[in-house]
Amino acid sequence: MAGLSTERMNTENNTDMIDLDAISEQVINLVLTHGPRVVMAIVVLIVGLWIIGALGRAMVKMMNKRKVDPSLIPFLKGLSTTLLKVMLVISVVQMMGVETTSFIAVLGAVGLAVGMALSGTLQNFAGGVMLLVFKPFKVGDTIEAQGHLGTVQSIQIFNTILKTPDNKTVILPNAPLSSGAMVNFSTEDRRRVDHSFGIGYGDDIDKARSVIDSILRTDARILKDPAPMIAVGELADSSVNFTVRSWVKSEDYWGVHFDTIEAVKKRFDAEDISIPFPQMDVHTHVSK
Repeated sequence: MAGLSTERMNTENNTDMIDLDAISEQVINLVLTHGPRVVMAIVVLIVGLWIIGALGRAMVKMMNKRKVDPSLIPFLKGLSTTLLKVMLVISVVQMMGVETTSFIAVLGAVGLAVGMALSGTLQNFAGGVMLLVFKPFKVGDTIEAQGHLGTVQSIQIFNTILKTPDNKTVILPNAPLSSGAMVNFSTEDRRRVDHSFGIGYGDDIDKARSVIDSILRTDARILKDPAPMIAVGELADSSVNFTVRSWVKSEDYWGVHFDTIEAVKKRFDAEDISIPFPQMDVHTHVSK
């Protein structure tokens, strides 16, 4: 019995050795057969990504040299480099021995599933295309949209980047931006500055109008055509309100807006023209 057991153990050990030798041989054969393909595919992938990056940078330089609309540059770069990367991946997979037709079919099915899951992202892509085709604004324009006011920094594939006046970066999705309401402050080269100034009922209306008119006429930033308008706009509860409208170049809007308010206050004080302000009268009754 002891001899039989020893013989069985030797047989099992020989079987294990044979199995290990067979597995090692299969591994070596796989490495020798597919190893060069895998190494070559990795090299091609790395070199291809580097070339695509270089092509993207060269494309940007060429478009800048040819003075292409700055709004189009990041969009075209992102779109072209993405397509090149997809083609590179398909080529690398083919080099590794995978049937391209089968891979493309699988890729199409995966793309359909991902597209359904990322429908919002695709809508943003479509919105970006619409923005670049119809151009409601361009890079450098000041716009107000989706509750945000800022200067357009770039129009990307899925988002538009704004820089707010207080230097904050706002990222707006292209889908609602392309379909929602928007105000572009840079479309026209002139803007109207609106003010309302109140004087007391006891003050001279003609004198107040003359003071405001002199302030507007001495400011070189205010355009002569169209001429400024000064009119009594309202007889309010405690003041006579002037409606003042003047036209300026778009870049002078805020400077004229603030400077005019300050100048009117100083001149009204110098001319003894009152500016009514809310106040409360308290009457005390003392009972006897």
